[in-house]
Amino acid sequence: MIPLLAGAYAVFGVILLLNVRYLRGTRRALAPIPTEFPSVSIIIPARNEAVNLRRFLPSVLAQRYPRFDVTVYDDGSEDATPDVLRSLRVPHLRTLRGEGPPAGWVGKVHALYQASRHARGDVFLFLDADTALADSDALTRLVQRYRALPPGSVLTGITHLLGGGRVLVSLVPFVIFTYLPLALVARMRSARLSGMNGQCWLIDRRDYARLEPHRRHRAEVLEDIRIGRYFKSQGVVPYSVDLQDEVQVHMYEGLADAWVGFRKNVYPFMGERVWTFLPLHLTYLAVFVLAPLVFPWFLIPLFALKWLADRLVRMPLGITLLAPVTLVLGAALQLDSAVSHWTGRAMWKGRPVARRVVNGA
Repeated sequence: MIPLLAGAYAVFGVILLLNVRYLRGTRRALAPIPTEFPSVSIIIPARNEAVNLRRFLPSVLAQRYPRFDVTVYDDGSEDATPDVLRSLRVPHLRTLRGEGPPAGWVGKVHALYQASRHARGDVFLFLDADTALADSDALTRLVQRYRALPPGSVLTGITHLLGGGRVLVSLVPFVIFTYLPLALVARMRSARLSGMNGQCWLIDRRDYARLEPHRRHRAEVLEDIRIGRYFKSQGVVPYSVDLQDEVQVHMYEGLADAWVGFRKNVYPFMGERVWTFLPLHLTYLAVFVLAPLVFPWFLIPLFALKWLADRLVRMPLGITLLAPVTLVLGAALQLDSAVSHWTGRAMWKGRPVARRVVNGA
């Protein structure tokens, strides 16, 4: 048992080191500032996001990029979201109002689909409502990073995670960096390991119009993962790079908020089926919870992995020192997410989250 556990930690460590090297290299991948800027349409879905829009939308509107517009789709908000949007009257902001998704659609996916139909830019940039652009030149750098990729690519990646609940939020990059060799994903023929970060991604308008990703994945809770795989299968390759200097995401206000938010996502992320969930959950439980508990010397590689992953995403040292707590919470969250989906209790923004209401084509 001990050799197996030690081997698992060694494999996770190698993957993490490869990701550190790869992501640091992506910081240097900037195309020259273009002489002719492509027009960019920024698309943001919003449901009950008055607080976030008031705090973060001004950073998007204040970009010095010469040719961009912003479309915010209000998905039937029940708070002051419409008032906030009305107060931000600028020529390059378009606001749309919906009354919720039709049957068979997830709300966010429907909002993105509707907003995209009004976008006219050469490039579409999808952002979440809790996302800020780090400075007034962030959009220019995003376009430079996008244009440094091969034609027919999607730019996505690692954002700077801020806000509350980071003792739990820090688990997301930890799992990604130890399980997924990002440098290999774009090179592999298979689309199984592909995905995107729905907080921020850029795509050519023509590729988006041709593939219609949101219409085809209308019922997906984890639409960014499914769409990323779909893109890869169609020859449009998502590249995950380090975007922390450009994009800041304030995901949650506190631990309870983070728990509710992740509850809807974790079970679908782990395969959305009992026979895929259980092996992944038991492996996680054995390696990251039981092994350090039964054999305390495994705390050394555990802290080493968490320290390196946290440094990569600029987490405070105090979050790293709580690594055992984070990993135990992760195991409990996995079970809670599975049970909430099995019993139909998964909720988000006041709406039930169905596993797959319909698989639209």
